[in-house]
Amino acid sequence: MTTKGLVCRDVSLSRRNAENQEHMVLDGIDAVFPAGALRVIAGPTGAGKSSLIHVLGGLLRPSSGEVIADGEPVSRWISAHRDLWRRKVGIVFQQPHLMTRITALENIMLPLVPRGRPIGEVRSLALGALDRLGGIGLAGRTVSSLSGGERQIISIARAVAVSPRFFLADEPTAHQDARGLECLLRLLEELTEERATVVVTTHDVRLKQAFPRECVSGIANGTLMT
Repeated sequence: MTTKGLVCRDVSLSRRNAENQEHMVLDGIDAVFPAGALRVIAGPTGAGKSSLIHVLGGLLRPSSGEVIADGEPVSRWISAHRDLWRRKVGIVFQQPHLMTRITALENIMLPLVPRGRPIGEVRSLALGALDRLGGIGLAGRTVSSLSGGERQIISIARAVAVSPRFFLADEPTAHQDARGLECLLRLLEELTEERATVVVTTHDVRLKQAFPRECVSGIANGTLMT
């Protein structure tokens, strides 16, 4: 029976440092991230959290092992096929990667424009995503005028607007106050109810404490501890 969600099978990722020495960024990760469930991956800076998000989202190919998405071996696919698959993925990066000279709403709309949807529908989806995060008042402001926390909200809304089958967020509460955290927690609950696969990395104690212990896994030195 096909597992709905993301599966890591002995996933490792190696890199070379400045001295040309190979070191393991991810080391033999075996994990299942089911559809309709949330997993929080907690660990310090340099533990491998961002690399895991990039591998799960098809942005990095593992050095060994494979990533399976809804039964499909996406990590084996050529880049063009993975690019198409990533339309199902909403990723929140640590750095927002926003275009600062256009509005928040236009930034959220950008990933939807190449999909051939009517501009009215694109605008509606973008506004809906922003509203889910309590940020509708930011829609018409240029990104250059926004704070770090507000930019993070736009980044999260951009990932949500694509109606993701897989929602992957790297440190999404790093710049959020109590209100922002509350909005994000509500959003994560809604996404799981919509049967998305939700994986969030963090070193924020508030986020770890917001979920039952069985939803939280640790990561250290590239090794996932369940």
